[in-house]
Amino acid sequence: MSSVAIKYPKVLVAVASKHGGTQDIAYGIARILMGWGIVADVRNIETDGEVDGYEAVILGSAVYRGSWLKSARQFVNKHAAELATRPTWLFSSGPIGKPLKPQFDEAVQIGEIIAKTKAREHHVFTGKLDKRNLNLAERSIIKAIGLEEGDWRDWNDVGTWAVKIAKELRKRASIGQD
Repeated sequence: MSSVAIKYPKVLVAVASKHGGTQDIAYGIARILMGWGIVADVRNIETDGEVDGYEAVILGSAVYRGSWLKSARQFVNKHAAELATRPTWLFSSGPIGKPLKPQFDEAVQIGEIIAKTKAREHHVFTGKLDKRNLNLAERSIIKAIGLEEGDWRDWNDVGTWAVKIAKELRKRASIGQD
């Protein structure tokens, strides 16, 4: 009896990260996928964001004032047609503090991005605030709204979401669907 090797899709984890916290989440997602036997490359949208050669995409951005970073929005506009033809997931990193600010339902509005990419899902992760990485204007805003420094990223949430994607990619590969 011979066994058939299943080829899992090569996944691009493209990320726009202003101060590194969202990039850390992207690497966490990629590590989980690789643990499931899926090739996953993390790429910075601003310097190395090409979709060619990838069968699936996980696209993430830091969120500031309710919006994805400009580089992430530009990436979507440039690659919308390509993203819409392959499995694509989106994630945002933003809410911080106790209580979380902004609340999850107010954290980011990306309905247009979801529509353009035909994304399967959008997930919001909590973020991190390290005042040493902020410029003077950002520190002033943080002080004015009373946010405390800290790391609120929930690595269990990141792992659970990445495993969910890995299971879907493996299932699709085993039944030969896109």
